[in-house]
Amino acid sequence: MLEPASITDGAVGSADQKGLNVNSSPKRSFQKLLRIILSTPSGVVGFGVVAAHVVVALIAPAIVLHDPLAQDPNQIMAAPSWTHPFGTDLLGRDVLSRTLEGGRVAIAVTALSALLALIGGAAIGITAAMRGGWFDSLTMRLVESIGALPYLLFLLVLANAFPGSAFALVPALAIFYSTSIVRVSRAAALSVASADFVTAARVRGEKAITVLLREVLPNVLDVVLVDGALRWASMLLGFSSLSFLGFGVAPPTPDWGLMISDARNVMAIAPWAVFWPCVALSTLILGAIFLADAASKAVGLQRAPEGLNP
Repeated sequence: MLEPASITDGAVGSADQKGLNVNSSPKRSFQKLLRIILSTPSGVVGFGVVAAHVVVALIAPAIVLHDPLAQDPNQIMAAPSWTHPFGTDLLGRDVLSRTLEGGRVAIAVTALSALLALIGGAAIGITAAMRGGWFDSLTMRLVESIGALPYLLFLLVLANAFPGSAFALVPALAIFYSTSIVRVSRAAALSVASADFVTAARVRGEKAITVLLREVLPNVLDVVLVDGALRWASMLLGFSSLSFLGFGVAPPTPDWGLMISDARNVMAIAPWAVFWPCVALSTLILGAIFLADAASKAVGLQRAPEGLNP
């Protein structure tokens, strides 16, 4: 099979004018996007905040000062001190230890859901764009139907059907949040499908899967990753909302949404029990948004000079 760069000069020139990469790969596209993201202040801040949260979630059991599940009747709603830097909650549990471990389930569930939504949504969207015809129309009607459903109500029903099993929400989160990724990846793939180097690959008789993976995917991956980062931020907020309502993580497992729910009635007496999980959740969501914003600007920097509207 000929290399993409070896097609006619006219095809390469046309592709370059559109800002498309005819000799790229998904790995190189991702590496280039990451380099540009880390060259911007918002990208550095977002990446640093998200990375810090992930690291803390991984090593939390080894660094917590107290057992996050241990109750101390003598320290109920105790103010911050050297023993309990973030104070204690209404059951005498250490707020710092619970805050450090509170993101483990949320990050794991939403990251897995976002990954499945990203892979599935991109695959469906790109395939629909490349196939076209009835397959494209049927796929988009199905996506629009799913997007019109009251997803939060559906998640509540699912969480009630599987109480205490946060990971049971993964398939539902992935399906509902993939609808945006399907639309974005389809739109990006449609702009690439008419490029000369894609036409040349088809004329050479390359298989459809080869054209998709070698020619199309590298040129839409950046846009898809940007939307995936935004979906992850939305998932974090949605999952924490479920925990706040009592349908996410089962007590007494440390979880930010559940901690906020448990302490909301004692805010006037022990505001620290609500403040710190709110700070942790807010910083993670803002970090994900900053990262997505930097990625969006990176896509614009890569494509706008060549005249392709991201």
